[in-house]
Amino acid sequence: MIRYEHPLNERVRTLMRLEDLFARAGYFAAQDAPADHHSALLALFEITDVAARADLKTDILQELERQKQVLTPLKHNPQIEQVALADLLAQIDHVNAQMLAQAGRVGSHLRDNEWLMAIKQRTAIPGGVCEFDLPAYHWWLNQDPGPRRNDLAGWIEPFAPIRAGSAIVLKLLRDNGRESRHTAYRGVFQLMLTTTKVAQLLRLTVSHDLACVPEISANKYALNIRFLGVTGMDRGAVFDQDVEFELMFCNL
Repeated sequence: MIRYEHPLNERVRTLMRLEDLFARAGYFAAQDAPADHHSALLALFEITDVAARADLKTDILQELERQKQVLTPLKHNPQIEQVALADLLAQIDHVNAQMLAQAGRVGSHLRDNEWLMAIKQRTAIPGGVCEFDLPAYHWWLNQDPGPRRNDLAGWIEPFAPIRAGSAIVLKLLRDNGRESRHTAYRGVFQLMLTTTKVAQLLRLTVSHDLACVPEISANKYALNIRFLGVTGMDRGAVFDQDVEFELMFCNL
């Protein structure tokens, strides 16, 4: 099976972009090759741009506080796993404290580094980071992998509270939904939505063997899904077969 996720508002879209970029930065930063560390730095620059929204930290803090208010009364519910609940509440408190302790905008430590910003500016130019454009960067890439990894870890670490906070929000969102099975007849599916199904995230699961991908559009009235073929001459055309899939509406 393969799962597709479709955010239904801008806040969730931003958190999912950050999740993808943090995973990419972490993966490449852990490698040894100069090309990998260059890719890690590119991901960090993208994180800086995505996180530049002035209200991002406030949004995450407010959502974590709201979830804390919802979860705290469950301490007295015998049907709730109390150890897991206590661990989650402790994580929320810890991340809140870390985020509140950070002054300034997210990513300001990178924006204040003139050397990194010079590299970032050149990355916008195709082939703009060649050794004759940025000899100091070329020197850095040719150092031993250990010092480069340490530098990257130091640049990634200040993002840790934002990463942890967004991870908690996304986990709670993904866990709060119920799956239902559907069939897209000849690759097309439509569902009229009611007020009880207003969601912030759609999760769609389909067989990995089917050579098609979902094209999703949704508003507060209806959900439309078209499965498009991705192989052969019909690339981009509606997949002319019935497609069985699982759908989950997630909401905080």
